Amino acid sequence: MPKGLYVELPMRTEMERLWQLTQDPALHQRWDLRFSIIRYLPKPNENAPQQFLYETRIGFGLAIAGEGESTGTRSGTTGERTSALRFWSADAKSLIRTGSGYWKYIPTGDSTIRFFTWYDYQTRFGLVGELLDAALFRPIMGWATAWSFDRLRLWIEEDIAPEVVLRSSIIYAVCRGLVAFVWIWHGLVPKLLFLDRVELAMLSDAGIAAHWLPLIGAAEIIFGLLGLLTWRWRGYFALTGIAMIGALAVVALRSPAQLAAAFNPVTLNLGVLGLCISGGLAHFSSAFAGRCLRKPTTAPSEQQGKTSDAVHL
Repeated sequence: MPKGLYVELPMRTEMERLWQLTQDPALHQRWDLRFSIIRYLPKPNENAPQQFLYETRIGFGLAIAGEGESTGTRSGTTGERTSALRFWSADAKSLIRTGSGYWKYIPTGDSTIRFFTWYDYQTRFGLVGELLDAALFRPIMGWATAWSFDRLRLWIEEDIAPEVVLRSSIIYAVCRGLVAFVWIWHGLVPKLLFLDRVELAMLSDAGIAAHWLPLIGAAEIIFGLLGLLTWRWRGYFALTGIAMIGALAVVALRSPAQLAAAFNPVTLNLGVLGLCISGGLAHFSSAFAGRCLRKPTTAPSEQQGKTSDAVHL
């Protein structure tokens, strides 16, 4: 593979449906996280390349604008299709100066289409731009492409609108991040850094020696980090929910006085349980970049490293 970004995800759909959702700019901009607006320009004649404008909102009222044109589409004898383009931006805020790539659609014979893209670009701002691209921008672009592909898959296969997928993914991320944060905080601060007297008292009430407190804290930190490292694993919410119910039951039986404290296990554990339920439900309609292949499993002939080929991004 030549240098560039590669993303692949099988789609269970018909070719025409996938082609429509990826080639119609009004539909494309709904699922592709990298673009807020895509607008085709009028063609001077039927044989002229299709030119378009794109815009990406980056927050605080700012947007990055660019242009592009389709360099051609091709249909193969076995039903596969290729869409190629090049793109560029004269916007001084854009790290991308010029680029190119392609999308490939290959039917596999089981109502599934092998859908993948490869693209690459050149940056501006000299060495600073190259370093920024390698350290931050290129990984973000790769992740955004993969996340968008899974968002498209949910639209095609599950009939979940892209707007719903975005909301669900935000809910999932908030729930997942907060649950992991609670585990890490409660393992680090009251158990390792300060050895909180309330934690020691509850441990004593449960009949556990005080020297176990740092080990319990370390285990909680590890479990919190596990929640971040296994981002797509929905079972993490189930295990956390069981732990919250079990811990609350132990406190109610062994340290009932803690239930009336200003900051107590009832509000904490039930709050975390609510996050687990919400995150578990949001999982079904959330997109995950990790579902995509980031490297080709084979070396098909279409991946010849022709950076003049391109695809709708």
